[in-house]
Amino acid sequence: MKLEQFLALLPPGELWVFGYASLMWSPGFAYREKQRGFLYGYHRALCIYSHRHRGTRERPGLVMGLCRGGSCWGMVYHLATRRQREILAALWRREMRNYVYLPRLVAARLGGGRSVRALTFVSDQTHSQFAGDLDVERTARLVAQGRGGRGHNVDYLQKTLAHMRQLGVRDPHLDRVLVRAKELWGQTPVDKSRTLSSK
Repeated sequence: MKLEQFLALLPPGELWVFGYASLMWSPGFAYREKQRGFLYGYHRALCIYSHRHRGTRERPGLVMGLCRGGSCWGMVYHLATRRQREILAALWRREMRNYVYLPRLVAARLGGGRSVRALTFVSDQTHSQFAGDLDVERTARLVAQGRGGRGHNVDYLQKTLAHMRQLGVRDPHLDRVLVRAKELWGQTPVDKSRTLSSK
């Protein structure tokens, strides 16, 4: 969906953005406030082949998407009404370049129980870059090899998991993927305490 189409369907009123991966730690836009938020009906997964930010066409990485079922904790950002169009245009440039995501308005629950209308980006399971449900070994190999315009795929996964832990959220599957990806990437057990930026 192009931005103009989305804006034509967007009801008036306040708008929030629900971030579940890099938007949690690098939103890239101004906001009025941010809060811990909960989304029911979708779960976070490493399910999108990355050909640009965290990989290339020859050596793809994997980035997060939302898939149907389960639930997801993330960060929710309240947009200033007068800057909505500007911020949405920036989000479209970042998230919708290849149309691998579907923009969706969802009901996100804030920490205090209040429900807000939020924009989020759901995986398009019909897109050629949708990887689907991969096992730990295959996922880890893609993460270990991935490097793109925004850096190494291992760094992306490590930062996402660190911010999930700040929200009190653990995902044993993604934890196993990170451990295995770092092994494949060549880090020894002693090196695992080091930050990726130190390499």
